[in-house]
Amino acid sequence: MDPYEIEFIGENRIVSIIPNFSHDKIFLICGEFGPFRAGLPMNVPLWLGVMLKQKQKCRIVAPDWMDIEVLENIKEEEKKSRFFTKMPNEHYMVEAKLILGTAAEDIPRASEIKTIIKDIWDIRMSKLRTSMDALMKTGGSYGRLDHLTMMEINSVKPLLPEAMNELHRIKMNARKTMPSSLNTTVSQPGSSQITPLDAPLDSALLDSARLNSGAPKNDISTARFAAVRQSCTNRYYIVIPVF
Repeated sequence: MDPYEIEFIGENRIVSIIPNFSHDKIFLICGEFGPFRAGLPMNVPLWLGVMLKQKQKCRIVAPDWMDIEVLENIKEEEKKSRFFTKMPNEHYMVEAKLILGTAAEDIPRASEIKTIIKDIWDIRMSKLRTSMDALMKTGGSYGRLDHLTMMEINSVKPLLPEAMNELHRIKMNARKTMPSSLNTTVSQPGSSQITPLDAPLDSALLDSARLNSGAPKNDISTARFAAVRQSCTNRYYIVIPVF
């Protein structure tokens, strides 16, 4: 989903307006609204309120969450918690952008509210980037983040899928090269001779390694690896591939 599609969805949020005109009920695809009476507050979709405001036909009433004290509390909680806090509005950025951009004179302390909302957005984006970084460093294939809004999720859409695909490609390439890397692992100091792990081993050394490693009697592979490691402790180096 693109940002303009999210904004389109957010524009259907219901807001309160005070019209300065009177008109009968209007019938729209999204519902019925009206009748409009001058000076009496009523609820309309955000897009309709913005359109009427642009035509100087109404005054937009600030939503309950668009208050200095409410936003300051949200900001402080967001700063203290390492998790995302639940926002009072799923489309708070869309609503704030349209209302403060169109009807700033209708909102008390509009400039301060705009600054606090921007601070909250920046804090949440910083948390989101940190979470993405931790997910990729740990090699996880999925993550769960609660209380993110649609616009916040969309902000990482161009980067996260590509990054996860690249990590998956690197893992697959590493798995393909692993068998050939493990086949040339033992080398004696001062010599260019390479001894593969499946080379014949002394039976006494193999029996001793089986006892020391606690491997079952029929577990030849574990005993063989332990024998090679025991032998290498005294006379060999093991070359371990680094991925």
